[in-house]
Amino acid sequence: MSRILKNKEKIVEKINEYRASIESTVPKAYRHEVYRKTIHLSSLWIPTLIYFTPGWIALLVFFVLLCGDIFIEYGSFRRWKWARISFALIFGKGLRNAERNHLRFVPSGGIYVLTSALLCTLFFSKPVAVISLTVMLVSDTMAALVGKAIGRRKIYKQKTLEGTNAFFLSALAVSMLFEPIYHFTYVSVIACAVATIVELYEDTLELDDNLAIPLSIGAVLMLMS
Repeated sequence: MSRILKNKEKIVEKINEYRASIESTVPKAYRHEVYRKTIHLSSLWIPTLIYFTPGWIALLVFFVLLCGDIFIEYGSFRRWKWARISFALIFGKGLRNAERNHLRFVPSGGIYVLTSALLCTLFFSKPVAVISLTVMLVSDTMAALVGKAIGRRKIYKQKTLEGTNAFFLSALAVSMLFEPIYHFTYVSVIACAVATIVELYEDTLELDDNLAIPLSIGAVLMLMS
């Protein structure tokens, strides 16, 4: 029994050493970005809901969640105790520095994502809304993770060529995956290119990419198809 316990302790020790070595090789900022984008990807339930439910149900869900999110975030900004606790529990470490600023009210990405979901459901066809939101969730994640991991050639401020290429290629891949519900054509390529440009110059546009990306894709697909 003592030998088994000693072996178990050695295994645990080795696991801890391996975990420590992994954490030491991955920068803390990158681990935080992975955490944030994992939360971002969890919002893939949104295009799933749009596709599998009637439009009015999706609109109702998004409207209620958006109102609740705004109320909690504003309450947190106003330092209402219950709101600050709820806000911390819901968003935790997924907030950007600007969203932690208590000097002025800064909406989190969640508000923009839900606003995009509401607008896409309201103005676009179901396939277009699903594609637009999925590209935003997947490609924005790919751009951030690839850009921070291997991005070397900066092309605009902190945006890199590697991250931008990751966005464009993943957007094309997502559009192709939806071939059964929306035919992939040159219009899809143009929409992905426009979304890539929008993501690249989001600072100049002064519009959150969670809102700008799906609206730009959807607009191109609806107007040019």
